[in-house]
Amino acid sequence: MDLKKFKESFFEKFGNRDHQPVLFFSPGRVNLIGEHTDYNGGYVFPCALNYGTYLCIRQTTSKVMKFSTLNFNYDDSETLNGVFINRSKRWINYPLGVMNEFLKKGIELSGLDLMYYGDVPNGAGLSSSASIEMVTAVALNDLFSAGLTTLELVKMSQRAENEFVGMNCGIMDQFAVGFGRKDHAIFLNCDSLEYENVPLILNDYALVIVNTNKRRGLTDSKYNERRGECDKAVEYLQNYKKIRNLSELSVKETAILDKYITDQVVLKRAKHVITENGRVLEAVKVLKENNIARFGELMNQSHDSLKDDYEVTGNELDTLVYEARKLPGVIGSRMTGAGFGGCTVSLVTKSEVNNFISNLKIAYTIKTGLVPDFYLPEIGNGAERI
Repeated sequence: MDLKKFKESFFEKFGNRDHQPVLFFSPGRVNLIGEHTDYNGGYVFPCALNYGTYLCIRQTTSKVMKFSTLNFNYDDSETLNGVFINRSKRWINYPLGVMNEFLKKGIELSGLDLMYYGDVPNGAGLSSSASIEMVTAVALNDLFSAGLTTLELVKMSQRAENEFVGMNCGIMDQFAVGFGRKDHAIFLNCDSLEYENVPLILNDYALVIVNTNKRRGLTDSKYNERRGECDKAVEYLQNYKKIRNLSELSVKETAILDKYITDQVVLKRAKHVITENGRVLEAVKVLKENNIARFGELMNQSHDSLKDDYEVTGNELDTLVYEARKLPGVIGSRMTGAGFGGCTVSLVTKSEVNNFISNLKIAYTIKTGLVPDFYLPEIGNGAERI
């Protein structure tokens, strides 16, 4: 990102070169393993990326929030007059929801000029929404000297998405975006919010993210439906044990599921969540032991469970994953994010990365008619002022 050009675009849009804006950056994230466990109080293992959202922002003396983006031709504004209302499906609902959280805390805001630029592909499952929310939260916290902790900003950003946008997401995305650390993944317990930064030492392997380029909007997907099915599973299991969420059960207890859950669909959802938690715990252990091969096997098992038991993959993701696994140097490949489109993440020998990209592109396009995009990410820090 050319920050000088970004500032110049800001001045061209909003004028007043005597009043300098401030720059912030917030990463996207990729989840290495532990999918659809976060809202079940389970374990996840994401890392922050060097792709993300840039925000150029300055305070004004008016009561107007002026929004612009370099990603597409779109300008909008809202007048600051009490809390904001979600009037329609607009991308500015993400920052507006965050602003509401500050207003609810009694933090007084003034008018703002805001220009966003993101190099996380929208709808790709790399958390562009959490990235927008967190860059806004960190910027407001800084500009208005609110003194809020990163954890408070993470929780406020999650509430903005849950309550204002209407997407019933767990806390993983905002947490990874807020607490990311260079060259580390985050081992997070989504129930207690205890976490550990685990060094991501991949030796001769590289992470390759592949975008299916099948667009999907999370709120329109079956994400909320899956949450409901997991809640049903908890209801069934009250006859076995008084639990708050599925992640209170261990992998050993999957054997009892069919005794208590009579709905076969709900049974499969519960099986995925419980076994996925087990895979995350083992993945962290083997990564610390430098057993990258086993880590790759666990990634494969994770995708297979998301396909067969949780049923959130679809043709495009499955094609990318199963074609990838046929290629030399690939030790693990799985979907990442909510599913129904979006991205895969693969562990590939560094010497085979170029062949992987060219061969997978051909195979995927032949089978789906879509052309995938490839990313070779670096693992970066969380949201911050530049």
